[in-house]
Amino acid sequence: MPSSRTGRPPVQRASKRPTAARPPRDNPLHTFYVRVRKAWDRPLTAYYLILGGSLLITVLGLVMVYSASQITALQLSLPGSYFFRKQFLAACIGGVLMFVASRMPVRLHRALAYPILAGSVFLMILVQVPGIGVAVNGNQNWISVGGPFQLQPSEFGKLALVLWGADLLARKQDKRLLAQWKHMLVPLVPVAFMLLGLIMLGGDMGTAIILTAILFGLLWLAGAPTRLFGGVLSIALTLGFILIKTSPNRMARLACIGATDPGPNDQCWQAVHGIYALASGGLFGSGLGASVEKWGQLPEAHTDFIFAITGEELGLAGTLSVLALFAALGYAGIRVAGRTEDPFVRYAAGGVTTWITAQAVINVGAVLGLLPIAGVPLPLFSYGGSALLPTMFAIGLLIAFARDDPAARGALAMRQPRFGRRRAAVRGSAGAAGPRRWNTMRRRASAARSSGER
Repeated sequence: MPSSRTGRPPVQRASKRPTAARPPRDNPLHTFYVRVRKAWDRPLTAYYLILGGSLLITVLGLVMVYSASQITALQLSLPGSYFFRKQFLAACIGGVLMFVASRMPVRLHRALAYPILAGSVFLMILVQVPGIGVAVNGNQNWISVGGPFQLQPSEFGKLALVLWGADLLARKQDKRLLAQWKHMLVPLVPVAFMLLGLIMLGGDMGTAIILTAILFGLLWLAGAPTRLFGGVLSIALTLGFILIKTSPNRMARLACIGATDPGPNDQCWQAVHGIYALASGGLFGSGLGASVEKWGQLPEAHTDFIFAITGEELGLAGTLSVLALFAALGYAGIRVAGRTEDPFVRYAAGGVTTWITAQAVINVGAVLGLLPIAGVPLPLFSYGGSALLPTMFAIGLLIAFARDDPAARGALAMRQPRFGRRRAAVRGSAGAAGPRRWNTMRRRASAARSSGER
């Protein structure tokens, strides 16, 4: 071996090891998408979306009702919070109904179908009795229940059709009768047309449209063939065309679609000023309570056109937030209907989802000038106790159905109350055996959880 100049053997340098290739970093967007997808697929996602979305819509609706109705109340020589207090009382009663409905078993919901239908039909007949029925804005669909409170039975007709129709179709499916078209149509369609006739006697075509949407939703879920579905749809469109053509008021509303000018005799005043309110809101709005259109310019600012006031005061951000909440509520309802094995739950959840989604689309479309003004409120958001009470009961139905899912029941059973964890941790700090036993229990629980549910 050759020596170095100093006489020492040369130092053998270690050969450089090839550096291992670093693993590629995960894409943040992909990681976020995976986490959202896992959270979206959890068993309790629909439950939380329905509960949280409905409560947020109701609370935000109370705030906007208070803001939009102050000027109207003062013009009527009433306290500024008059409409808000009535809506708050209805929301409290509706909250109780929602809680009761969410805790009721499915068999009790089915048992209530016929009593609710019979009660709704009886009240809608009373509306047409002179001295009992009350006309509001040209439509006689109200009953005075004493003092300033009035009841609109047609709103409860929506809930009645959902429950009764779902129970009827579920019983016929159990007997395998839905393959025959006569069993699919009778008596569902005749009873629905009876309800529509009672509603149209009072002139409320907006509620009749929602009831028709519920009927078609039930037929769609029942698997009606295209020929049968198209036949019923053509009959409904023909009747609707006749009712619109024979009413100058409805023809005037139809002519206001996309209007940018009030027109002769200001027939499109409400539609145009709804667009003005949305246009003046900008991105973040003029501020809560700072609306200009509610000072007598926009009729029905706290009922049918509360979405326009929301756009003016909260801007595009506020309106998109409301639409996102309704979209989440609709998705959760579809998810509940699609994942259940119980035919009644599928039909009832689909009927409720069709009801709320169709009513929201019709209301928002009218405010945006894309649809004729139908006079229907925004669900859970607009002023009106008669509309709020059955809607919150229907939301309770969806919550009960979401909780009844087997995976959701298992996830709810695995949940531990927070105060129990703290007490267990305190006990574990006192000795060595405590934490070891607690950690073992936690490992068993985490192993038994499905879909990573927390």
